[in-house]
Amino acid sequence: MKITYYGHSALLVETESAKVIIDPFLSGNPNSGISPEEISVDAVLLTHAHSDHFGDALEIAKRNDCPIFAVYELADYCQAKGAKVKHMNIGGSHTYGAITVKYTQAFHSSSIQEGEFWIYGGQPAGILLTIEGKTLFHSGDTALFGDMRLIGERNAIDIAALPIGDMLTMGPDDALLAARWLRAEKVIPLHYNTFPAIAQDGADFCDRLKQEGIEGFPLKAGESIEV
Repeated sequence: MKITYYGHSALLVETESAKVIIDPFLSGNPNSGISPEEISVDAVLLTHAHSDHFGDALEIAKRNDCPIFAVYELADYCQAKGAKVKHMNIGGSHTYGAITVKYTQAFHSSSIQEGEFWIYGGQPAGILLTIEGKTLFHSGDTALFGDMRLIGERNAIDIAALPIGDMLTMGPDDALLAARWLRAEKVIPLHYNTFPAIAQDGADFCDRLKQEGIEGFPLKAGESIEV
């Protein structure tokens, strides 16, 4: 499994049998280093509806003629905008070709702004993505919560992607505990340094992970790792 980071919380996940992108906030993010037109995938996975995660999901899905996986209300919104969708909800899983997607809870909010109005985007979520026997846990935007221990106990997570930005999500201290509870041997920090309010030192966070016996990867946009 090859994982490429494109800034903020966007991850491109590739194996020989499948290619998916999670939370494709690309064109609106000056740190992404890539345009949505360059993305070729079999599916788009969304953790929640906020614009810094929803991003270019509709454009990518329509151009690739592939489905968007999202919690039910957000999937319905995408369907109304002309995209193919897979309606998901918390605790449910679905196998699509070579990929299996399971949605977990996350503690955050989820909505879409259109003009003066906010549209409810369903519950925020984390995603367990399994392809060819490897499992990535993308927590989405979340606070620390105790059932992360249960997620770690119930699933063999090869690598976790966790927000560290603080203010709007977990900060580094809580993310460090989340990594322990999830029993992940490898961690990618997400959702930091996109704007000043969430400035963090990703390398320092990964040094702290190392002291816990966990390998951290403070990736820059366009950098990849393989698991």
